[in-house]
Amino acid sequence: MSKFRDKQFVTDGSIYPFLKRLFSYSKKYKKWMRGFILFVLFVAATEAITPLVWLNLLDNAIVPLVEQYKPSYENGVTPDVDFGPLTKYVLILVGLGVLLSSSVFMFINFAGKLQEYIMFDIRQQLFTKLQELSFSFYDKSAVGWLMSRITSDTIKVTELISWGFIECIWGFGMITFCLIAMFLYNVKLALIVTLTIPVLTLISLKVRKMILRYSREARRYNSEITASYNEHISGVEVNKSMVQEGRASSEFESLSEKMRVSSFRSAYYTALYTPLVIFGGSIAAALVIFIGGKMAITVPPEITVGLLAAFFGYATLIYEPILDISRFYSQAQNSISAGERIFSLLDTQPMIKDKPGADDFDTIKGDIEFENVSFHYEKDKPVLNKVDLKISAGQSVALVGETGGGKSTIINLICRFYEPTDGVIKIDGIDYMEKTIQSLGSKLGVVLQTPHLFSGSIRENIRYGREDANEEDIVNSLLLIGGDEFLNRLDEEAGENGDKLSLGEKQLISFARAVLANPRIFIMDEATSSVDTLTEAKIQNGIHEMIKGRTSIIIAHRLSTIKNCDRILVVKKGNIIEDGSHHDLMMKKGYYYNLYTRQLREQREKEMLT
Repeated sequence: MSKFRDKQFVTDGSIYPFLKRLFSYSKKYKKWMRGFILFVLFVAATEAITPLVWLNLLDNAIVPLVEQYKPSYENGVTPDVDFGPLTKYVLILVGLGVLLSSSVFMFINFAGKLQEYIMFDIRQQLFTKLQELSFSFYDKSAVGWLMSRITSDTIKVTELISWGFIECIWGFGMITFCLIAMFLYNVKLALIVTLTIPVLTLISLKVRKMILRYSREARRYNSEITASYNEHISGVEVNKSMVQEGRASSEFESLSEKMRVSSFRSAYYTALYTPLVIFGGSIAAALVIFIGGKMAITVPPEITVGLLAAFFGYATLIYEPILDISRFYSQAQNSISAGERIFSLLDTQPMIKDKPGADDFDTIKGDIEFENVSFHYEKDKPVLNKVDLKISAGQSVALVGETGGGKSTIINLICRFYEPTDGVIKIDGIDYMEKTIQSLGSKLGVVLQTPHLFSGSIRENIRYGREDANEEDIVNSLLLIGGDEFLNRLDEEAGENGDKLSLGEKQLISFARAVLANPRIFIMDEATSSVDTLTEAKIQNGIHEMIKGRTSIIIAHRLSTIKNCDRILVVKKGNIIEDGSHHDLMMKKGYYYNLYTRQLREQREKEMLT
C-alpha cells in the first residue's frame, strides 16, 4: 500500500499562482483566448442592456400610450392604437436576441477548442515527463495513481480554464456593466444593490478554506482508489486463488467511504454559495422595491416606473453573476488540488539525468568496469558493498546467487537505470556519467524476465527495437533466436501487453526485438525462467549465436543454461564471493558447487517422480 500514499498538500494554497500557471498554457492560443473573452463580455454587455430596454419601453412606449388612450377608453370609445413604438422595442429585443445567441455560439466554440488543445498539451507534457523519470520514481508510484493524473485531474483543471472561466468573465462583466448603468441612472438605488457584493465576498472567504481542505482529501482518496482498483483487477486471480475477495472488497470499501465523506463535505460547503448569494439578491430586490417604490409614488415622483422596473431587474439579475463568480471560485478551489498533483508531477526531476556538457557514446567495444561501487535503494540498507569488477569486451558473464543478493542491481547499474551511490562505473574506460543516457541505452540490448509487448502486430513489436529495420532484418533476428514459427505470423496482432500470445511466444519476440537492435552489450535478467523447457531450448540455441562478439551479462535461474559462459560470478549480500568458469568453480567446491549440485539433484528427483 506504500505506493498508494499520495503527497498531501496541507498549506492553504493560493489561487493566483495556480491560475497563473494554468493560464500560461493559453499563450499558444492567444487569438482563441481573445475571441473567447471578447464574445463572453459582449454577451454580458448585451444582457446588462436588457433592463434599460425595458426602462425605455415602459417610459417611452407603454406609459405614454396608456395615458394617451385612457380618456378614450373611459368615454367608451375604442381608439385606433398606434403600435409603432411597441414594434420598435420588439425589433430591438429580437436584434439583441440574435446578437446574444451568435455570441454564445462563438464563445462556446472557442471554449471547447481551448479546453481540448490545452488538455492535449498538459497530457503530452505529463506523458513526456513520465518517460523521462527514473526507475526510482516508479518504485514508489502505483500505475493507477499515475493514470488519475493524466485522466481525471487533467479534465478537472482544463474545465476550469474553459467552461469555468466563462462564468468568471461573464460574472465580472455583468457586474461591471450593471453597476455602470445603475450609477448613471440613480446613485441611491445603485448603492443599495452594490452593498450586497462585499458582504457575500467576506462570507465566501470563510467558506473557501473548508472547500480546499476537503477537495484535497477527496482527490487524494480518488488516486488511492484508482490505484487500488487497478491493483486488484490485475491481481484478481491471486485474490480468488487465495480466497481474499472479501478482504480486497473491505479495503476498497474503506477507501471509498473516506472519499465519500470528504467529497460530501466538499460539496456541502460548495453548496453554501448558492443559497447565500440568492438570499443576498433577494434582500437587494426587496430593498429596491421598498425604497424605489416610495420614490416612484411621491409627488412629484423621484424616479419613473420604468427606472424602478429596471433597477428591480438589476437587483434580481446581479446575483446571478455573483453566483457564477462564486461557482468559479469554488471550482478553482477544487481544481487547486488536481492542479497541485499535476504540477508536482511535472516539477518532479529525474534522479538519473545527463550531466551538463555530457556528450554521446560513439562506437563502443563493450568493456565494463566497476571501481569500488556501492549502492542502496534506501539509506542504511546497502545492496552492493564496494564492488570491483572488470568485464572485457566480448566476454559472456553469468550472475548467480540468492534472491536479493544484488544480481539485478548490478544489471540496473550497468543500464544506468540507477547510478552508484559511491564509486565509478566505466564503459570502455570512460565514466559513463560523463556520457548521455540515451547514447548508452542505444548500445544495450535488454531482455527481462517478464516480457512486455505493445498493442500492434508482431512485426511492429519486433521493429520497436529499431524503427529503420527492413523485412530481411526482422526475419534474420527471428531465425537467430529460433523463432521460425513467427515468419508467417508477422501481421498477427499481439494484443494489449501481448495477451493474445503465450508467455513463451512473448519472450521469443522480446529476444528478437533485442537482437534486432544489434547491441554491443547484451543483458538477460532471468529471461528464460518463466518459459517451458522446449521454448528455453529454442532460446538457448539462439543465445549462443547472439552473444558471439558481444559483451553479455546473464542472470539465469537454471544454472545448467550458463555452463558455457566465459565467467560465472556468485553474488551474495552485495559482494562477489566467487569468480571463474563453470569448471573452475566446480573444482573449487564452494558456494557455486553446492548451488549447482543441489539444483541438479532436485531436477533428477523431479524427473524420477514424473
